[in-house]
Amino acid sequence: MTTTPGLHADPTPGPAPAPATTAAPVSGPRRTDECPPDHGLERLGVGTLGWIGRHLDRFDPFTPGRGAAASPDPGAAHRPAKAALELALLTHCWTRLGPGDDPRRAEATARVRGIWQHPGFPRLLTAEPRGATQYRLACAALAPAGTEDAPFRAGLARLTAADLAAAGRSPYQRLELRYYADKAGVAHTIESYEELARRNVLVALPATALARARRREVLDSRGALDKQGTQRARDARSPQDIQDTQGTQGTQDTPGPGPDEPPVTVPEAYALTHSAFYLSDFARTGPGLPDGAVADAAALTGRLLDHSVRHDWWDLTAELVMTQVCLGLDAAATPEGAAAIACLSGAQRPDGSIPGRSAATRASTADPAAEYFAKAYHTTLVTALMTLLLVAGSTS
Repeated sequence: MTTTPGLHADPTPGPAPAPATTAAPVSGPRRTDECPPDHGLERLGVGTLGWIGRHLDRFDPFTPGRGAAASPDPGAAHRPAKAALELALLTHCWTRLGPGDDPRRAEATARVRGIWQHPGFPRLLTAEPRGATQYRLACAALAPAGTEDAPFRAGLARLTAADLAAAGRSPYQRLELRYYADKAGVAHTIESYEELARRNVLVALPATALARARRREVLDSRGALDKQGTQRARDARSPQDIQDTQGTQGTQDTPGPGPDEPPVTVPEAYALTHSAFYLSDFARTGPGLPDGAVADAAALTGRLLDHSVRHDWWDLTAELVMTQVCLGLDAAATPEGAAAIACLSGAQRPDGSIPGRSAATRASTADPAAEYFAKAYHTTLVTALMTLLLVAGSTS
């Protein structure tokens, strides 16, 4: 889900495309108004949280005989820590959203506490040097109660001024660094949230998307005119001209419009979602955007959500619904949000899991258990967090 160590597949700073960036729709784009009216939010929440609860041992890198999914990914050394950090983010937000007793949350939090107290966990946090700073900060930021003296805390003292400096980082990357450093109680030199919000992609991307859409309209119009001219020239040919060219030139039709494209790139879409999470602290506060920027960001989020639903990009779909909540919308009441929840419910397996980041990259029930978990856990967890935010928003 995110470029944070807690929710993103790639430990490097900045957003990375999900597998869905090149995935084609399974059966062609689907209109959001064709999704079933019953979006099954309760079933989504109960199912995803139940699946997570039954697989806590796989989130724990120290479970005996746990097994691991084989992967050529050079960043795979971070994966055991990544799954644990994602579980910690879920329990962190879940505790804030529902302070009452919940045995499911208590069990997941106890598992996180055990991982955080394990003497081998600091080594996993620094297994991939490029993401070590963010992983250490996220670990401290999301630490549950009872880990004040856990071994991972010694690593915070080894962070240098360069590790926490603004130089060389984009505004989005500085926002991510500040979010986790602040929650971890680590001093830094990143500018204020107000300044970061003014420079953020939530403010800049809507105009970028509009400019790109206008350029595509111009290109499409030119293509249509060229096609009309070609057809008129073809119609003016004599039958003999047509016969003479057949079999030697093939079809000469001008290609039609390009494939369906999202308003912005997938990495930009993830930067937008994560920015909304950090600026609002996962919907705890308003995002603090300049006047008028929230409406523009919400409009772009809606267009992106419509595109993601039509192309079965499940992970991005769940994140964009969360983004609507973080921007102050009643996401379940928006057409795109309701359609997104319906389609995630349709993607959910009987065991409660969402089987992958997209329909084109989904896991198979024939996959070994470790492989299925590696493909399914991230989107299942993101969807579970989405349901918690939606339910909390509807009762606040």
